[in-house]
Amino acid sequence: MRQLRLGVNIDHVATIRNARGGVHPDPLRAAQMAEEAGADGITAHLREDRRHISDSDMRRLTESLSIPLNFEMAATDEMLEIALSHKPHASCLVPEKREERTTEGGLDVAGGHNMLQSYVSSLLDNNIRVSLFIEPDPRQLEAAARLSADIVELHTGTYCDATDSIKRKSELERIVAAAALAEELGLECHAGHGLTYDTVAPVASISTIVELNIGHFLIGDAIFIGLDTAIMKMRNLMDQARNPH
Repeated sequence: MRQLRLGVNIDHVATIRNARGGVHPDPLRAAQMAEEAGADGITAHLREDRRHISDSDMRRLTESLSIPLNFEMAATDEMLEIALSHKPHASCLVPEKREERTTEGGLDVAGGHNMLQSYVSSLLDNNIRVSLFIEPDPRQLEAAARLSADIVELHTGTYCDATDSIKRKSELERIVAAAALAEELGLECHAGHGLTYDTVAPVASISTIVELNIGHFLIGDAIFIGLDTAIMKMRNLMDQARNPH
């Protein structure tokens, strides 16, 4: 069975820094520590309102990282220009509303096909892999394939937030089915949002998912046990779920 990759989102290191201003803690240092602890890639979301990651963070990350950078971005002309100037390994298009605390649900690729087409094409034409953050829904997967995206990242937040076992099982089944469909459609399948030590194993065991992107939980647990320890613990849980024997 293929190795499951771990992408670590370092947005909320910047959130803590920005609470006081100044330069500490440094998201680039967190990214470098994550790499040393076994992360396969780094994710950073440059939001329109710059609430955490900044333009200078993006510049330093693209200049300094030796593992792939996944640049999360809204489909706007400003963000496209930044992506094309920095040339990250991949750009993940996500929905973005100014009033939300964090990304709420997946991108409506099916409804926004015509608007998204030019952004996807521009990124692909510049050798930037394109990922679309979507719900585990067949309509959205099929729309992503029509756009010629390389990757879909399945939103796992509803699964993680489910408070009863029946709802969680149902949401997990949606993710399993969506990951299988992604493979049929020729889309590389990632997953993320809200994953914790307690919820990661069932998702990690899905053989058609090749990467998990995890951030807020790891940065939060790092306060208590250290970033390297938190990442290694998550990495170990993922590996055990993928290869239980």
